[in-house]
Amino acid sequence: MANTAQSKKRARQSEARQDINKARRSRIRTFVRKVEEAIASGNAEAALAALRAAQPELDRGVTKGVLHANTVSRKLSRLAARVKALATPAA
Repeated sequence: MANTAQSKKRARQSEARQDINKARRSRIRTFVRKVEEAIASGNAEAALAALRAAQPELDRGVTKGVLHANTVSRKLSRLAARVKALATPAA
């Protein structure tokens, strides 16, 4: 357990950051889920709009240190590929 004043303060800060990061991660997951639901429904326009809304949220997660840059890059790439496949008719 924290004994010094500095370690007590760091423990308080850590708990506060944990709550903020949890909310941010939840918000990001919601945006990603909306993209996946739009893809599942087969609506290309809705999927594209949801992807455009999700992209800045994912990027913000990287800048805030909630997610790793490569993780976000991979997720965006895979979502974009699925949206693109949905938009183009199967040949």
